Amino acid sequence: MLTLTNQRGRSRWIRRLTTALLTVTVLAIAPAVARAESNGGVRVMPLGDSITEGTQVPGGYRIGLWQRLAAGRYTIDFVGSQYNGPGNLGDHDHEGHPGWRIDQIDANINGWLRNSTPRTVLLHIGTNDVLQNYNVSGAPQRLSTLIDHITAAAPNADVFVATIIPLSNSGQEAAARNFNSAIPGIVQSKVNSGKHVHLVDMHSKLTTGDLIDGIHPTANGYDKMAAAWYAALQSVPGSIGQGPGTSPSPSPSPSPSPSASPSASPPPGGAGCSATYAIAGQWDGGFQATVTVTAGSSAISSWSVGWQFGNGQTVTQSWNTEISAGGAQVTARNVGYNGALGAGASTQFGFLGTWNGANGVPTLTCTAG
Repeated sequence: MLTLTNQRGRSRWIRRLTTALLTVTVLAIAPAVARAESNGGVRVMPLGDSITEGTQVPGGYRIGLWQRLAAGRYTIDFVGSQYNGPGNLGDHDHEGHPGWRIDQIDANINGWLRNSTPRTVLLHIGTNDVLQNYNVSGAPQRLSTLIDHITAAAPNADVFVATIIPLSNSGQEAAARNFNSAIPGIVQSKVNSGKHVHLVDMHSKLTTGDLIDGIHPTANGYDKMAAAWYAALQSVPGSIGQGPGTSPSPSPSPSPSPSASPSASPPPGGAGCSATYAIAGQWDGGFQATVTVTAGSSAISSWSVGWQFGNGQTVTQSWNTEISAGGAQVTARNVGYNGALGAGASTQFGFLGTWNGANGVPTLTCTAG
């Protein structure tokens, strides 16, 4: 028979156990916090709704944009509180919020800008205002106010404002076109006020045939968006750094200069291949490298590139390739879309890595199939 003291002790034990179980449950169901992937590059914030997040095609336009930036040897750091996308997207951070309208983005923008401090903002927003029929006539003014808040919080940032992409529903498409028609004037008014705001005509780059569900793009549609963003960024000096082959933003502390001479595998003969390695940029503890694979005098159907790091470097992320590593030995193989190369044709892949003390350029070996 339990005494009063034992009963009280047992009750306290049950309460503690219940609290512990509830804590574990909360931890188990809490959403994962976005983990920042900073590589020291120019900070670019993809900002918007599900089309920025990449609904239907996780990563969305950010995949093609990242690959173009990497191929162009720009060192870019996508920033934002959200995180998603496939392995061939080198940086998964973004500020895309599915279902959100302009006013909802505006209500949070100051905090996001304060936390991420972007150098460049890519804004595609307004689709949900149309889809939800949320005071659509007031949407242009809400967009103008949002841009004002962005430029006030980040006065030195370049802000690229896109017209929203087409919608399959004819009524909604008419509303989207009406909304889009106001955007050039909004952007021009900001430019006239001395703001770093730029128009991107995204609507004309896609058709309803590029939509997978009448709202969100297919993979090819998202890639068309990526091409439009990339062209716009290249047209504004400084928005993505100082250009190919340079480090676009200063490192937190001085770092050794990248090797001036990229390494290369021997020139191929017949159905062979060669590969050259170049450091696109480096910063304290990290670097970005690109490898160019070139077919020999005959076409090839696949390739692999191997090398051995000599200074303890490691690969942390890659794109346009599948990388396997064992200690210092690294092997990079083609992915499905870039293995077949015509005679003399080239393709490029890249990766982010870590280094400590030295970052020597390894010697590459290229094997063709």
